[in-house]
Amino acid sequence: MFSTVSVDGVVQRWEDLRLQDFAQGFFFGAGFFTTLLIDGGRPLFLARHLARLRASLEVFPTAVRAPAPSLLQEDAVRDSLQRCLDADPLLGPGFTGVGKLAVSDGHVLCTFRPFAPDFESLHRDGRGLDSVEPGAYRSAERTVNHKGLAWFRQHALLPRLPLITNERDEVCELPTANLFVQFDGVLVTPPLASPCLPGIARAVLLDVGHVAGLPVVERTVPLADVSRAQACFYSNAVALAVGVPHLLGRALPDSLRLAEQARAVLEARALHED
Repeated sequence: MFSTVSVDGVVQRWEDLRLQDFAQGFFFGAGFFTTLLIDGGRPLFLARHLARLRASLEVFPTAVRAPAPSLLQEDAVRDSLQRCLDADPLLGPGFTGVGKLAVSDGHVLCTFRPFAPDFESLHRDGRGLDSVEPGAYRSAERTVNHKGLAWFRQHALLPRLPLITNERDEVCELPTANLFVQFDGVLVTPPLASPCLPGIARAVLLDVGHVAGLPVVERTVPLADVSRAQACFYSNAVALAVGVPHLLGRALPDSLRLAEQARAVLEARALHED
């Protein structure tokens, strides 16, 4: 992670942050975060990221102390991000990488990091998904619909990147991404009540409504049905879409092409929205 950060729009150094300013978030995970792609200094889908943060704060008004509304306005956050990039020669105004907005204790913290070492290879080669974390979620569990700072459950599963299912053996999501599976000419993603995170890329694809001529729909995905998938990719706001060339032991050769087309849809929509 880069040393330049901002707190409530004030550019400073990571090492100068005070733990007492983020005590509820640090000790209890009482806060929310969102991770966004920054491309040439431009934060993609920033308005959507901020809307999701505000929505989470509204759902848990007594558990998380919200910052002043002005701190989560799009123009204010965009300006704060840009001043951080301008202030650090390791970042620079044309920075391409990952930004993170964390909200807790009445503050907004902005941080930056480079892409993971496998970022380019994920787009080129995809990643197979070959394990399941059965019954890890409960259907309609509302905390999963919010990207809280208490994220250890998902973080602990990241090395395996399993399909997470609920008590009804329905697929919910991956630890860090939403899942899209092609069945019989339709591209299906699990509904929020499964539960899963309302991912930014997921929401965009649902809004657009189609990828490669396939309608995009929310629908329950029983784990047993995964064996008849025709193609698959997963999505998040940073990688956008990653093909799954093999899924639970089955080769899905069309997945890389489908993920590439999904990325093109997301990139085009980002130009339109931002």
